[in-house]
Amino acid sequence: MNIYISNLNYGTSDADLRKLFEEYGEVSSAKVIIDKYSGKSKGFGFVEMPNDEEAKNAINELNDMEVNGKTLVVNIAKPRTERSNNNRNDGRFNSSNRGYNSSRRYSRD
Repeated sequence: MNIYISNLNYGTSDADLRKLFEEYGEVSSAKVIIDKYSGKSKGFGFVEMPNDEEAKNAINELNDMEVNGKTLVVNIAKPRTERSNNNRNDGRFNSSNRGYNSSRRYSRD
């Protein structure tokens, strides 16, 4: 079962997350999500536990528990969905986003 953990202390490492969940059973993987630009934690992560009963027990026990000064929010992870490009213009240039009217003519008079 894939588990989503939010409100992690920014100093929490993958190993810390793994150790926390191993108290409740076998952990296949534990990953704190890191911002690719700053290299710092985003404050959430994922843990994979192969035994669903152990995973459910870990969720019940760890949700709302204070760890390193932060109250954890622990849930079953939702499947990843396709991202929408509603505001991205599919990568195409749009002059209306530049704040001027490109059809307007200027003169030097």
